Amino acid sequence: MSAEEQGARADRSDFHAIAAWIRPDSTVLDLGCGDGTLLRYLRQARNARGYGIDIADANVLACVKNGVNVIQSDLERGLAGFDPGSFDCVILSQTLQAVRHTEEILLEMLRVGREAIVSFPNFGRWDLRLQIALGRMPVSPELPYEWYNTPNVHLFTIADFESFCSSHGIRILERVALNRGRPVRTFANFFGGVAVYRFEKRR
Repeated sequence: MSAEEQGARADRSDFHAIAAWIRPDSTVLDLGCGDGTLLRYLRQARNARGYGIDIADANVLACVKNGVNVIQSDLERGLAGFDPGSFDCVILSQTLQAVRHTEEILLEMLRVGREAIVSFPNFGRWDLRLQIALGRMPVSPELPYEWYNTPNVHLFTIADFESFCSSHGIRILERVALNRGRPVRTFANFFGGVAVYRFEKRR
């Protein structure tokens, strides 16, 4: 493992939680895969096989250099090219807040995958609430952008996501909330900076 990979892994504490939920030899689809670091990690740690999807030319090129199978496509147009149940798991890592068609993408993940994993920054953490109470849009390590240059279009909390799942027939299998890379055991919506969920369509 290179120093660069170790640094990228340290910056993304959700990677470890995601990998723990991927069964060995699984097939995975990583949506908004970036440079393919997560898929490469899952291949090394869990012998997972699969594809990444990203729209950016630079990310597609980086995936190829990383030896990751990648498809250049726009997530906002859905996953119509994949049959139901094509993958053991579909992953959307720290991208959910940046997509416009949130409901459609989450339901498509559960059509294409037997189960799904998402991670996202929790907008309900105490310090973000305090910044809003003081009249400013929040900035944090998990939400590092200013209001005028953020790529995020939906800011939501752990409570919001769980309410969405309840109203859309989605069964949450596991949840981890992290603060500076460490699990939060109590009051996750108040102290958690990043949330990671594994879920499936309720049968």
